Amino acid sequence: MTLPFAAIRPGPLSVRFRVRTVVVCAVLLALAFAAAVVSLGTGDVVLSPKEVLAALVGQGSPIADLVVIDLRLPRVLLALTIGAALGLSGAIFQALTRNPLGSPDVIGFNTGAFTGVLVVTVFVGNAYFMVAAGALVGGLATALAVYLLAYRRGVQGFRLIIVGIAVNAILISVNQWFVIKVDLQAAYAATIWGQGSLNGLDWTQVPWVVPLIVVLMIGLAIGGSRLLLLELGDEIATGLGVRVEAARMVYLGLGVALIAVATAAAGPIAFVALAAPQLAQRLTGSAGIALAPAAAMGALLLIVSDWVAQHAFAPTQLPVGVVTVTVGGVYFAWVLARVSRTQ
Repeated sequence: MTLPFAAIRPGPLSVRFRVRTVVVCAVLLALAFAAAVVSLGTGDVVLSPKEVLAALVGQGSPIADLVVIDLRLPRVLLALTIGAALGLSGAIFQALTRNPLGSPDVIGFNTGAFTGVLVVTVFVGNAYFMVAAGALVGGLATALAVYLLAYRRGVQGFRLIIVGIAVNAILISVNQWFVIKVDLQAAYAATIWGQGSLNGLDWTQVPWVVPLIVVLMIGLAIGGSRLLLLELGDEIATGLGVRVEAARMVYLGLGVALIAVATAAAGPIAFVALAAPQLAQRLTGSAGIALAPAAAMGALLLIVSDWVAQHAFAPTQLPVGVVTVTVGGVYFAWVLARVSRTQ
């Protein structure tokens, strides 16, 4: 069956898209917005969706404005933005490796970003920009190490995953060593943060996290077509005029930067980057990994997981990573079983 396509032609330009993909993106974004409204209205002070929407457009009561805008909105914005970044990062690496296991939390890139954060926290300080720089450097260094170790007349996807899993195991041990060496209070904070948590995030993080992720998304959108060509294989991409290794390094950098910013803000949140692209692909029915649906799915998964983390055992708030690991572990086992049957 031929899937329906549509095209927009503003002047000399032409943009072609699949109708089903646009519909799926719209539905996922609507669900994410609905989950955000529920999250903004849930807590010690319960607000109806109407009160939440009134506060968002500047027509709420003083109490609603305080609760929604000052207290809850930054966490919701960060959950949506970080979830989208995780979904996009997972989509990039799964497209590059052409394997559903090619996720940054499987091949060690977010663990490397966490290592960078621990090194900076222990030896330099815990200012936000220092932490962000440490996460970026740690993630890039891990990506470079995995890339070089996996390189053999080019990079084959499955070899990259195997090398990444080995590097990830080493970095987990390094991170545990750092946690053991610091004082008890710092070790406790690092352990909680290392689970991936949105607890305690406020407007302080929004001005640097959201713009950085938006800039990276724009950069990815500009060169997104090359990623689709790389997913077809090196030979086909080369035949279509793509400089394969250079393009792969650019996407590798963008993917690591997305996961590094997310890790710097909320710690290494597992399994969202793994599950979001695959779930989005199944909904859209596309042949390859689609970036926009993966971002929308990542935002939906994280905002829902964070709501569960906040309220499942209230008044105790769990790190959101505990929820994503619990759900994602089942999904990961299913993916492993599925991949093993196809090898």
